Amino acid sequence: MEEEGPVEAEALAAFAEAEVVVRGLIAAVEGVAAVSDYRNAFKKQFGNLARRLKLLAPMFEELRESSSMAAAADQHHHQISGEAVAALAPLREAVDSAAELLRFGSQGSKIYLVLERDHIMKRFQEVTSQLEQALGRIPFDKLDISDEVREQVELVHAQFKRAKERIDTPDIELYNDLTAVYNKSTDTDTDPAVLRRLAEKLQLATISDLKQESLALHEMVAATGGTDPGENIEKMNMLLKKIKDFIQTQNPDMGPPLKDITSVSGNCDPKSPVIPNDFRCPISLELMKDPVIVATGQTYERGCIEKWLGSGHNTCPKTQQSLSNTSLTPNYVLRSLICQWCVENGMDPPKRPGTSNSHQPTKPTSACSPKERANIDALLRKLTSPISDDQRVAAKEIRLLAKRNADNRVCLAEAGAIPLLVSLLSITHDASTQEHTVTALLNLSICEDNKGTIVTSGAVPAIVHVLRKGSMEARENAAAALFSLSVVDENKVMIGASGAIPALVSLLSEGSQQGKKDAATALFNLCIFQGNKGRAVRAGVVPTLMSLLSEPGAGMLDEALAILAILASHVDGKAAIGAANAVPMLVEMIKNGSPRNKENASAVLVHLCGGDLQHLAEAQELGLMGPLVDLALNGTERGKRKAAQLLERINRFLEQQNLMQAQVQAQVQAQANSQIVTDTLAVVDQ
Repeated sequence: MEEEGPVEAEALAAFAEAEVVVRGLIAAVEGVAAVSDYRNAFKKQFGNLARRLKLLAPMFEELRESSSMAAAADQHHHQISGEAVAALAPLREAVDSAAELLRFGSQGSKIYLVLERDHIMKRFQEVTSQLEQALGRIPFDKLDISDEVREQVELVHAQFKRAKERIDTPDIELYNDLTAVYNKSTDTDTDPAVLRRLAEKLQLATISDLKQESLALHEMVAATGGTDPGENIEKMNMLLKKIKDFIQTQNPDMGPPLKDITSVSGNCDPKSPVIPNDFRCPISLELMKDPVIVATGQTYERGCIEKWLGSGHNTCPKTQQSLSNTSLTPNYVLRSLICQWCVENGMDPPKRPGTSNSHQPTKPTSACSPKERANIDALLRKLTSPISDDQRVAAKEIRLLAKRNADNRVCLAEAGAIPLLVSLLSITHDASTQEHTVTALLNLSICEDNKGTIVTSGAVPAIVHVLRKGSMEARENAAAALFSLSVVDENKVMIGASGAIPALVSLLSEGSQQGKKDAATALFNLCIFQGNKGRAVRAGVVPTLMSLLSEPGAGMLDEALAILAILASHVDGKAAIGAANAVPMLVEMIKNGSPRNKENASAVLVHLCGGDLQHLAEAQELGLMGPLVDLALNGTERGKRKAAQLLERINRFLEQQNLMQAQVQAQVQAQANSQIVTDTLAVVDQ
């Protein structure tokens, strides 16, 4: 038997590689063909992609047959060259990418697909471009395929080429309806007509449909490894629940309610009460036993967040913000609410790890010495004295004690100072006493354990009253107190609903430098909660922020841009910023601002220019392109992302402008040619 030479060995290797590539292509197309329906907002796009891939199947079959026949006839003369194999390998990658996208389209969450439409459309464009380029490199003259199949493949190539150059936007009404419901924080004020349209367009009309969508969202949670489901998953869960509740209201006989879709490891007993989302750890999705607060104000189960931090992470899992420190503060208020909910629902209250029924917990040692405690008790007696001078003096002393150190803050809380201070703040009309009392509460709130006590003692309405009516120093310290309390997520809702936001906007305009900063930080923190963004816009915060931007010497650029960036994601905020002629200032910030200001200004512009050609044209005319390119290359990570988004939108806008200009020029030329013909005929007639 003759040994094979180098050329034959190379041919054999090419043949073996070709076999693998061709079989992989056939398997991928067969997988696509097995899916018959894409019941989602991208049905047309997924259907077109699947149909085009299936049209490539005859070529892959002919390649397999020709290779098999050649191998059977003479293994020394193979049909597929190394060059052809090299050209087919990128096609295999492109087809695999398309098949993966189609699998996601057939099995993924319908709600997710709509909400992430920009990302999905980008994936369509990437896959389409990848397929078009791969098909364009196929060396037909080196492949043994029939003319009919070659013509069909060239037709598919042309279709992908056309598809690459245009974007088919999915149902706009569906997207707007879904985002409107998605961004509502509560079940109130949801238009039944909107829910009806969503149920119809998403084809969520039966228990089976709802269960399938529930499982798809479940898979998304599971795909995160149980470490970071995030706020978006929670909001999608709530959105599906609204649709489910609406459908069951319209069809009472359709069956029992669905189990909460985020309950990935809970009790499957249908009689078990659904655990409120606020009581679940965002990491494990289970009922919290020992809730603790991290530096960003988010609450987690102690064991879960300790494991997260222990694995080397230094960010908040839910918000992805960097943690300024890794201290964990017990969330006693939330734990109390969880225990109350358990009792009301006939469940045993959760016991924190390390506690047991047989051993009573040891009473913590007081941070106060007997002498210090006696001094504090004397101050508290003065605080409740009917004599206003005694009240004022006592409030001042408590203010100073609470400012001095952490032990004093603990001692004062242990002695019961907080409810007495809140009571005094609610009734006193003395400006000096108001100032000392609200500042004492501010200083006490520095201790994380005291925040819950301050809120549950009814302090928020009294603090807001001082914020509106007090002296300037009292107003500023009231703003600082609200900021401190709003670090806890549960308090953001209460403070926003208390009427604090208009008073904070007024202080942002009227206060001293420190007062403005306190008001700004409080507003930023409150506006993290979606429901407070509209309140801030209605209170006139946008014109105030624009005024601060026009005064660089005021030292409020960082704060003003940070608040604008968070408001721009709200429909009312976006409209107010656009109406305030903000684009020139934002462009100037991107050109000459600090790295932080550049990223926030670009974040605002991303929202403003989304679908608004006027703002986009204005930004481009103001010379934004150069600074944006620099920001995309040298900015902060967030700045780079926002700059890239803006550059993409501006480039798309310029392409549309050039296309329109070309069409106008063609029309003008056609009219000119027509006139020339008319004039020529007129001369001939003469």
